[in-house]
Amino acid sequence: MDLDKIKYDPRFQIGASNAIRVCLRLQPEETITIITDRAAAEIAASLKREVQQVGSQLHVFVLEEFASRPLRDMPTQILEVLSKSQASIYAASAEPGELRIRMQMVEVINRQKIRHGHMVNITKDIMLQGMQADFSRVDALSSYLIEKARKARYLKASTAAGTDIHVEFSPELKWVKTSGFISPEKWGNLPGGEIFTSPSNINGVFVVDGVVGNYLCPKYGDLQQTPLRIEIENTRIKRMDCENDELLREFGEYVMTDENSNRVGEFAIGTNLAATHIIGNILQDEKMPGIHLAFGHPYSEHTGQSWNSSTHIDCVGRQFNIWFEEDLIMEDGKFVDAERFFPPST
Repeated sequence: MDLDKIKYDPRFQIGASNAIRVCLRLQPEETITIITDRAAAEIAASLKREVQQVGSQLHVFVLEEFASRPLRDMPTQILEVLSKSQASIYAASAEPGELRIRMQMVEVINRQKIRHGHMVNITKDIMLQGMQADFSRVDALSSYLIEKARKARYLKASTAAGTDIHVEFSPELKWVKTSGFISPEKWGNLPGGEIFTSPSNINGVFVVDGVVGNYLCPKYGDLQQTPLRIEIENTRIKRMDCENDELLREFGEYVMTDENSNRVGEFAIGTNLAATHIIGNILQDEKMPGIHLAFGHPYSEHTGQSWNSSTHIDCVGRQFNIWFEEDLIMEDGKFVDAERFFPPST
């Protein structure tokens, strides 16, 4: 696939510039690897153009040119080239069963300390919304919140839809900021905009009236009309209810994959101010101001959690009230006095 011959919306270039120049801070003397697929060809073409303007060495791999999807393993050729790069982007769809190839890729990224932008399931809408955020503002908000989070022993959250959770934190488990500015120490999703940890404990009800992640997201989209209600006891799923029987069955099967697939591994607060509403895509929706949590893999390599899982599925709600201990930080989906710690965009 020749990306130079692919036409794309010129408005993508703002998001592409943010990815290459702002988030990855790519330099002319560096090498970058872009892993993409046919579905994301237009977006990959805009990224390639931006890299060419920077003047860096570029390697592009199209997954379908190696094998039919879903792939069982990331091709060795891609991993070898990736290991010699200073920066990378994964801009491709999430096919059922392909979490394994992404974990193989991330293992190389973590080992080689590659600045990596993860754009799984990237869409045209995201390039025109979340990827056009002012990431300096996102970073300022994230920095403010993570300082509060690191001092808090617990968090409470509720929603009109029925969420009512109590989350406990441990000083032994790290909070991590992924605000769009990517470093060799921690790769990040693009668009960026969240702080996260692995909770020491969580109890209550979490109503997923936003989206669920992984390959279920494009299949079921926005869940506001058929929310998934999850009862959690000591970090594990106790009971689930949903009017959509097929979603309930598929989600239930996924969280039974291994012994920790039904365990809350990630607790996160979204901070991307350009993500203003649910669009039915986990890549952006989990960055929307509010809470998302994930069952399965706790990003133990970053959080310091003592257990692992072969699965990871995010769950997003909407319109949260959030307290760090007794300090209200969000009311009805809006950060309280958010503008006081960074100037508005001009």
